[in-house]
Amino acid sequence: MLLPTTQLTIGPHKVWVEIAATEASRSYGLMNRASLPPNHGMLFVFDTDQDSCFWMKNTPLPLTIAFINAQGDILNMADMQPHTTDTHCPAAPVRYALEMAQGWFATHGIRPRTTVYGLPGAQ
Repeated sequence: MLLPTTQLTIGPHKVWVEIAATEASRSYGLMNRASLPPNHGMLFVFDTDQDSCFWMKNTPLPLTIAFINAQGDILNMADMQPHTTDTHCPAAPVRYALEMAQGWFATHGIRPRTTVYGLPGAQ
């Protein structure tokens, strides 16, 4: 499934993300992907603030997810293990969720309360 892409800025870092903004693309996510290029991820975009939880069924990549509010602030993050049905939920309703290779946020010094710029429709 080919998805639109955009560039985001997180702290001093630029990342390229595929945008999953439909129910079908959000449900499929990064399933069955064998790899991600460096500094690439998937941005899940919701029409309204959501408290949607994520899992890794059929996803072979270890990922870290950042839950982001409508203003672009990261609320919380979670490491997610491949092929699990463990749920990972936001600390409060969010407009976005960003999945990157596991450890990307930690390696780049990104923590909760960091602002993400370039989000589609951010306030």
